[in-house]
Amino acid sequence: MTGSGNIPMTPSGLRKLKAELKHLQSVERGKISREIEVARAHGDLRENAEYHAAKEKQSHIEGRILDLNDWIARAEVIDPAKLGGDKVVFGATVELLDVESDKTVSYRLVGELEADLKKRWIAVTSPVARALIGKKEGDIATVQSPGGVREYEVQAIRFEDPEDEPLPES
Repeated sequence: MTGSGNIPMTPSGLRKLKAELKHLQSVERGKISREIEVARAHGDLRENAEYHAAKEKQSHIEGRILDLNDWIARAEVIDPAKLGGDKVVFGATVELLDVESDKTVSYRLVGELEADLKKRWIAVTSPVARALIGKKEGDIATVQSPGGVREYEVQAIRFEDPEDEPLPES
């Protein structure tokens, strides 16, 4: 996802990216350097699987650090707690009624890097989110899904801080 343009995200999404970056730079880099040194001490590098695995892991870590730096630099932080209004926009938590099944579901519209289906956080670029943008309470959103067309009635729109999870140890 490297490239140009801003990346919308919530304050907690930015905090998580920064915490991961700090952890990779302050913990993982040192750990992998030590693994490479230990593997290098085992002799002939051409046939040293431990060395090659450690170098590959180092490459993965450095690539992730580059990605994180890029995303952090392009982050456009939008705080849902400071938003409001009666329309669905980025950061909103939307309660929906599935018109066909009569079941209620709630989704939070977040940036692509923050999407997490277990939490019911969906990317603002997803088909469901795109169908919801601009809708008001009582409106029907039509979503084309692999199983066919689904209709959702917007029951409620809330703007709230996400539950802040503890940041990873560093």
